Amino acid sequence: MTRYDVFNGDADGLCALQQLRLAFPADAVLVTGTKRDVRLLERVPAQRGDTVTVLDVSVEANRAALTRALDAGAVVEWFDHHYAGEPIAASNFAPHLDAAPRTCTSLIVDDWLGGRWRAWALVAAFGDNLHAEAERLARAEGYSDQQTRTLLELGQCLNYNAYGESVADLYFDPAELATRMRPYEDPFAFARDAGVLQRLQLGYADDMTHAMRAVPQAIGAHARAYFLPDENWARRVIGAFANGLAIEYPGIAHAVLAARPDGSFTVSVRAPENRPEGADELVRAFPTGGGRKNAAGIDRLPPLEVDAFLRALGARYGD
Repeated sequence: MTRYDVFNGDADGLCALQQLRLAFPADAVLVTGTKRDVRLLERVPAQRGDTVTVLDVSVEANRAALTRALDAGAVVEWFDHHYAGEPIAASNFAPHLDAAPRTCTSLIVDDWLGGRWRAWALVAAFGDNLHAEAERLARAEGYSDQQTRTLLELGQCLNYNAYGESVADLYFDPAELATRMRPYEDPFAFARDAGVLQRLQLGYADDMTHAMRAVPQAIGAHARAYFLPDENWARRVIGAFANGLAIEYPGIAHAVLAARPDGSFTVSVRAPENRPEGADELVRAFPTGGGRKNAAGIDRLPPLEVDAFLRALGARYGD
């Protein structure tokens, strides 16, 4: 019998796992990767008697692997906020799914646990660009402005760390981060003592300096696109840059396209903050697209499809 913890390598996946394992300590095989590694269940050779916990990756993107695991007799519990597709009914499948645009996987876990480890959920919410929700909950918890700022910076930096062509591009392997986080009941001590936040802050600031030089391309009145070069910094910062644009210009949809070595583009899309919907539908019209209503992406957009994507962006958000 083997236990597997399968989680997205971004702030939301990490913090969702942290909450669960603080509440229910258990040794498990960690299966994770970069932000764009979403078909993680394909790596799990689940058999009868195995237990699989999946966090912050789409059921739809892993449907075939999930069906195999369930048919093999594994028990699978799933927490997620992405588009899930058609429901799967099985006695050995326990889904906790909510695709509402103003939630994230860690907030789903937080609700399920009765708010017991809420500070970690707030880190994830800030990392997932749910600033209004995170700030509201932080006030309700009585956190000071400085404490809230720490949660925000940690969330942004953990999220930033997950973006790259491969784990080798990241400052920290997400599996290593999960292991480093495990002893810490609250994120304030982790931020102060673990040495992770300080290192990521330096990288984040340097990469954002490059990104801020990008010139926007207007796609209608309420949509903009930014093109970043084939550089490691661009692939690392694409998500954080898109999040920052969404906050600064809440009435505008944004697409950030970072060139890849093979000539294709990685794409991050953010719906307008004051109309947080449609991003998932937009990207699912293209192969390798997926995400949620307010934030979504395309792993590999061929260069010949860039114009079609920009037209679709303009049609969805431009007017």
